[in-house]
Amino acid sequence: MFNASLDTSSPSGAQQVLAAYGWDEGWEAEFAPYAAQELVPGRVVRVDRGQCDVVTADGVLRADTAFVTPHDPLRVVCTGDWVAVEADGNPRYVRTYLPRRTAFVRSTSSKRSEGQILAANVDHAIVAVSLAAELELARIERFLALAWESGAQPLVVLTKADLVPDPVTLAHLVQDVETAAPGVPVLSVSAEQGEGLDVLAAVVAGGTAVLLGQSGAGKSTLANALLGEDTMDVQAVRDVDGKGRHTTTTRNLLVMPGGGVLIDTPGLRGVGLWDASTGVGQVFAEIEELARGCRFHDCAHESEPGCAVVVAIDTGELSVRRLESYRKLMRENQRIIAKTDARARAELRKEWKRRGAIGKAAMEAKRGRVR
Repeated sequence: MFNASLDTSSPSGAQQVLAAYGWDEGWEAEFAPYAAQELVPGRVVRVDRGQCDVVTADGVLRADTAFVTPHDPLRVVCTGDWVAVEADGNPRYVRTYLPRRTAFVRSTSSKRSEGQILAANVDHAIVAVSLAAELELARIERFLALAWESGAQPLVVLTKADLVPDPVTLAHLVQDVETAAPGVPVLSVSAEQGEGLDVLAAVVAGGTAVLLGQSGAGKSTLANALLGEDTMDVQAVRDVDGKGRHTTTTRNLLVMPGGGVLIDTPGLRGVGLWDASTGVGQVFAEIEELARGCRFHDCAHESEPGCAVVVAIDTGELSVRRLESYRKLMRENQRIIAKTDARARAELRKEWKRRGAIGKAAMEAKRGRVR
């Protein structure tokens, strides 16, 4: 994994080693104050019960997160974070993490309506959906709302395409998902036969991708295909109900041979929204656009006169299923906002997006110089 001939004692040498994990000039500038404190940079590749594995220029080390354990669950150390770690010591401690550019957050099942951060500093959110089971478009829309809200670029990957041998049927399934995912690329792949993997690898190369989906969606098999080796364990789907078992139990960050890194996550049974009004709006962009033509700005799109959304339903331009899904997610999101400090959440997410834009601009400028 590491080049022994590279001089990691120099700042430039350390930067080259960490570049494979997404280190760039923006992160280097953010880290400058901590470098002056003789701390070292690293990226969290795994978190486990108050400790984490951090990849640094000298290799992977185990670090304690006791100094970064706030009451806010959204501010704990998470897989994908860039952190400042003590240069030596036993144990070593993470002193802080750098401000996140993006963050994938869902609500927990707790009655306290807390958010849970699943991955940080993600460029692509891959939503894996198995073609071995009937498509649940509403669940896909839910995943996409959280993905858009995170600041990452969503991508839907329909796995196990080899189980749909009829190309016409497969094309219809892809089209159904595209209708539920405006502005989102939809790819069908078969890890078993290697179909579509080159396109997927090219899309996510050079950035950080997080792999999301239910148990049994084929995430671990897909991760192994992208990584070029059997890194993740794979289990069969239960025959009795078609559901998967939890193969991955932690969130792991791994380097892909074609460039970029991949964060694999455990199967998600519950995907609750967490202050995701912007994300919901992007998933249902056509409804938001239609709503601009309603007579009343606070139209509920039910029986109000002059409702452009209802007209679109009557003419067949918009499906009833899409409108019902939109209403459900909006109601759920409003309940969450009512229970939380929405203003603080909004400010935090605005900062993530601002930093994400800066990071992307720096990456594009760097690629331009390479060309």
